[in-house]
Amino acid sequence: MAVKKRIGIFGGTFDPIHLGHLIVAETIMDEFSLDRVVFIPAAVPPHKLGKDISAAHHRYMMTMLAICSNPRFEASDMEMRRTGPSYSRDTLAELIREHGEDTDFYFIVGADSVASLHTWNRIEELLSMCHFVGASRPGCLPDMEEIRRRFGRLAEKIHCLETPELEISSTDIRERVRQGKTVRYIVPEAVGQYIYKERLYL
Repeated sequence: MAVKKRIGIFGGTFDPIHLGHLIVAETIMDEFSLDRVVFIPAAVPPHKLGKDISAAHHRYMMTMLAICSNPRFEASDMEMRRTGPSYSRDTLAELIREHGEDTDFYFIVGADSVASLHTWNRIEELLSMCHFVGASRPGCLPDMEEIRRRFGRLAEKIHCLETPELEISSTDIRERVRQGKTVRYIVPEAVGQYIYKERLYL
């Protein structure tokens, strides 16, 4: 029997993408033997409706610049080609149509997102379509007993992994840029150059 491909899906606002995102993706790709990781910037993040975020094309370009040196990373603009909020279930359905049934998908999220999965749009259907991998700081794993209580057998599709601790956040990066502080060694060099060239976050 043919071995199924394993593809990681890393969705997010990526405003901007930073080294913490890349380290999490690389760590999970190695731990779960993924063939590659697809980064999918959300065009209209449902949890950030009404909030001030950078234009989708800027966030997509920064993602492309951040991952271009890793042949096992790729970026997709699929959510930007759809209208309305970027729901993960719709993204998964499109990926399954594209790659077929011989692929297992691993949705990469933060540990805080694992704890709030029960609030996601059509989450039980989503869990039937893919695995979830929650990246957490050492010593900060979610309450898996509570997750099993909420999801029953579907909890088997939810995994948590402690990843290298990096105190980096996109919010802090935007604030550093506004204050005229350096973001060198926090974002990939090409991303930093793009931020200043396009005068983002000022």
